[in-house]
Formats: sequence, C-alpha cells, structure tokens
Amino acid sequence: MGMQKPGTALTDVQMRVKALASVLAEKGMVKQETLDAIVDQYETKIGPHCGAQVVARAWTDPAFKKLLLENGSAAVDSMGFGGLEGAHLTVRENTPAIHNMVVCTLCSCYPWATLGLPPVWYKSAPYRSRAVRDPRGLLKEFGVELGSDVEVRVWDSNADMRYLVLPMRPAGTDKLSAKQLAALVTRDSMIGTAQLAPYRR
Repeated sequence: MGMQKPGTALTDVQMRVKALASVLAEKGMVKQETLDAIVDQYETKIGPHCGAQVVARAWTDPAFKKLLLENGSAAVDSMGFGGLEGAHLTVRENTPAIHNMVVCTLCSCYPWATLGLPPVWYKSAPYRSRAVRDPRGLLKEFGVELGSDVEVRVWDSNADMRYLVLPMRPAGTDKLSAKQLAALVTRDSMIGTAQLAPYRR
C-alpha cells in the first residue's frame, strides 16, 4: 500500500490507515488491489499537491492564469486534475486589496480533485457560521491579520459551484522553478485561511 521512502517513519495517521487496510483485506471486505488503487489516487492524482501545481502554473503562465480566472474547471482539467468535484470550479484571486476565503455553509462541498480531503475544521459548524458572521475574526484566529483597507470576500461553495483561492505569489520567487513554487503553496492558502509566508532563501 503506497511506497514508503527508506528510513522514514510512518506518521500516526499512516499507521492507522495501514492497520485498517490490513484488517479490511484480511477479512475479505475489500481487495488489496482496490486499496492500493485508492491510495495511489490520493497520493498522485488528487490532493493539495495538485492545486499547488495549478497555482504555480498560474504564477508563471499569464495565458493559463487568464483561463483559470475565467474558467477554472477548464484550466484545471487541462492539467489533468478535473473530475466530478472539479466540474464547476471558480477561482478567486487574492490581491493586496482583496482577500478571498472559501466556506460551505450547508455541508462541506469542496474541490477534492485539487485539494484532497477537506480538513476537519472546514466541515465544523463553528467555521461554517463564523466565516459568514465574522470572517476577519476567524481569519485572525488562523493567523491572518488583514489591514482595514483589505476587503474580505467570502465565497460559499455548494453542489453546483466550488471555489479555489489563488494566493498571492511571495516576493523574491522570480527565479524559482514551477516545482519550487508549488512547494511553497499550502492547502489552507488555497482555501483562504492562510497567507503564504515570505520566501526565504
């Protein structure tokens, strides 16, 4: 189930998943091949690393960025990261004057293809209600302090429309490759509950 790099220890979550997968396979409830396919899907084909690649390309390719902001679904699909949850994707760009944040007030609609599994807090009632009632206060709790001159826009995802935030590119990254840029992008920055840290060489 997924290759582990030599000399690296499994995290607590990885150990639990491995144990659960072993029990399910031993009891014949699911085939090992099916489990391997699911793991491969989340390790290589969907997840925040995919969204990070989309962001990095938007930072370096003006034509792609234009398409991403005009038709997020088409842009993401052109990179092979589409799918059911990405069928109606809208991308909102953060700027020095505007900070975007995504929530799903009804349930937990989320662009799985580009961000992977939603974090627990995204699905929680406190996040869902406070994102609408007090977005600045909520962002502050996430460590995002915005000036009074920055407008906060909250986008409510639903079954028909999912949102992704295009974070601002950190200063001093002009010479970085797309792969290096993607490594700077976090899941939370694509939800809008984090800002990317200044680049340190």
